[in-house]
Amino acid sequence: MAQHDSLIPLLGRSPEPEQLRHVRRLPARAARTVVWPEWVHPDLVEAYARLGVVAPYKHQIEAADHAHSGRHVVVATGTASGKSLAYQLPALDAVHRSELRVLAEPGRVHDDGAVVLYLSPTKALAADQLAAIRALRLPTVRAETYDGDTEQSARRWIRDHANVVLANPDMLHYGVLPNHAWWSAFFRRLRFVVIDEAHSYRGVFGSHVANLLRRLRRVCAYYGADPVFIAASATTAEPETSVARLIGSPVVAVTEDGSPHGATEVAFWEPALTESRGENGAPQRRTAVAETSDLLANLVSSRVRTIAFIKSRRGAEAISSITQRLLDEVDPSLPGRVAAYRSGYLPEERRELERRLRTGELLGIASTSALELGIDISGLDAVLVAGWPGTRASLFQQIGRAGRAGQDALAAFVASDDPLDTYLVNHPEAIFDVPVEATVFDPSNPYVLGPHLCAAAAERPLTRADLELFGPAAEGILAQLERQGLLRRRPSGWFWTHPESAASMVNLRADGGGPVQIIESETGQVLGSMDSPQTHYQAHQGAIYVHQGASYFVEELNEAEHCVVVRRVNPDYYTTARDITQIEVLSEERSETWGPVAVHFGEVKVTTQVVSFQRKALISNEVLGEEPLELGARELFTKAVWFTMDNRNLFAAGLIEAQFPGALHAAEHAAIGLLPLVASSDRWDVGGVSTALHADTEGPTIFVYDGHPGGAGFAERGFDRARDWLSATKAAIEACECPSGCPSCVQSPKCGNKNNPLDKAGAVLLLGALLREAERAKLGVGPSPW
Repeated sequence: MAQHDSLIPLLGRSPEPEQLRHVRRLPARAARTVVWPEWVHPDLVEAYARLGVVAPYKHQIEAADHAHSGRHVVVATGTASGKSLAYQLPALDAVHRSELRVLAEPGRVHDDGAVVLYLSPTKALAADQLAAIRALRLPTVRAETYDGDTEQSARRWIRDHANVVLANPDMLHYGVLPNHAWWSAFFRRLRFVVIDEAHSYRGVFGSHVANLLRRLRRVCAYYGADPVFIAASATTAEPETSVARLIGSPVVAVTEDGSPHGATEVAFWEPALTESRGENGAPQRRTAVAETSDLLANLVSSRVRTIAFIKSRRGAEAISSITQRLLDEVDPSLPGRVAAYRSGYLPEERRELERRLRTGELLGIASTSALELGIDISGLDAVLVAGWPGTRASLFQQIGRAGRAGQDALAAFVASDDPLDTYLVNHPEAIFDVPVEATVFDPSNPYVLGPHLCAAAAERPLTRADLELFGPAAEGILAQLERQGLLRRRPSGWFWTHPESAASMVNLRADGGGPVQIIESETGQVLGSMDSPQTHYQAHQGAIYVHQGASYFVEELNEAEHCVVVRRVNPDYYTTARDITQIEVLSEERSETWGPVAVHFGEVKVTTQVVSFQRKALISNEVLGEEPLELGARELFTKAVWFTMDNRNLFAAGLIEAQFPGALHAAEHAAIGLLPLVASSDRWDVGGVSTALHADTEGPTIFVYDGHPGGAGFAERGFDRARDWLSATKAAIEACECPSGCPSCVQSPKCGNKNNPLDKAGAVLLLGALLREAERAKLGVGPSPW
């Protein structure tokens, strides 16, 4: 492997260790700049020049021109490409000019003023944008954040006087739209709505935000405003389609990136197999957490500023604490320069961590995706990605955090024990040489749309004219809401007649139950919060909860009072919950036949019960013990894709009947792991069931379902891309060097049957048979003869 002044040795290992599967070098990119448009006020040009922006990039001005001309636009370019300027320029130009008119004629009432609403998925990103806008030092711009951390005493001033309000979807839903009469002057003058990091609105969260934005447009229209929407997104497939679905109106896309970027070396790193044996004697790899902790410690000890990303809160805390212990053995001054960052922290904790990261006090940070977004952190040299982040868009966002200041950078994707990671670490072309996936969400999901229609009716009575805005499913759902007594119909429309808030029916970021507080038993201190559905898996009695490097033992899960009581401990293990699942087909919406094989998509009922939890060693993943739990079953009405087949088809593939359960089970596990390759999901967004004889299908069946009420669009994407999905699943199983199945191929971390039975070789035969029938159907040659 030619190194080309490689940065790989910074990882602290030999240039070509066994774990280093591939290296992909992303070349440096030169800037393409243009002149400022004539419509931009000279004061803005001067303000940007003071910050060193003399010539804007081509994509910034292309997007700004569209917005200035009144067209909804999305700019979908890479990390650190300066998307902020693309929306700041038209928005701040309008605000600045309207304020200058007021100053020029102080005694006159102006009705044509301009204000801007900026929406981001996180408070941290809004705070960062506020700092960027204030850095322009435009006296006409009064920008303020309006979120859950905003003091009550400041909220009225912001409503009445701020002309750039930076908020998040949660505050728009709970604080602004239900009180739109208080915001009437703001809505009358609303010229631009900025949607930052639009690609993060996917799945059920994306479906909620899509309906929230329709409610926003409806309230704006009531006050006579028709704002232009400007979205900023990571590189995704068909961004104009995704954002149009998000806002409910056509959108123009700008996708050609004109910004410069240093060269980046991307290492594909697979932890080695260890001597340890897990369930059913399967070999175990060193965990991505332990491996990433080693790499982070190596980089920090070399004074390389590094961020390590991992999907889970627990993983971020574990990487931080393990890295600190490793560094303490090398240099006692270094552990304090490493920290964790995740959601659930108190506001003051988040702000302090962000400050220390910007100033360079922190050399290393382990973070969930909260820092994936466009927070301005320049000067980072390296990024570690522990486990697949869910989408290629997220991976590109994360590895793009390094090299922002123009220097060459290092990134490493550290594979976790997961079939998708196994596949990708051996097939980098599946990341770099194929189109980025589309953002998947479904605004018509009745479990999402229904509560939003109630909230909309509470804001203003719904009329038939509003139905087009909410889509063709709205009328039928309104009739159902009438029957349930949630809405009352009158000649002029549908009314919310209940005394309680309709907004409380909607939980934007999770399903059911609302947030649960984590309380320390000895002090009564609130450590953080957790979404209710997570509690059965992460906060059951006996679970280990981690917060800022400290571990807590869960003494009690009190679902009635929405709280979890914990006490401080220092264990050498973590916990994982196990469940059992049953599935029932309710209706079939779509199907495709491949000879004796059929692929179906439709509505199902899933009954799940968490029945036990395991204690596993932090470093080795060894199972130390298992204890039963007595938690209630939960029912889920959702969407699924399922594959049905004929016994003869499996016999012809070389399987005997005794192998059917293990082959189906192994194929199901691997397919769940590979679904994110074709849908912008992650493994925990979906579930699965397999059986050699299902009561509803009357044959061998594999189900994969969305883990959200009404569905999230992931299973349907799997139906649409079934051939590609199954092909990658088979390749992932074949790529794993274990002899008979392990967590990197066919074992699942949440299997309720203790990963038994599993037949790795049988799964390869089964998937091969399905793919042969798919190919024959595609060629129109009929099913295989037996």
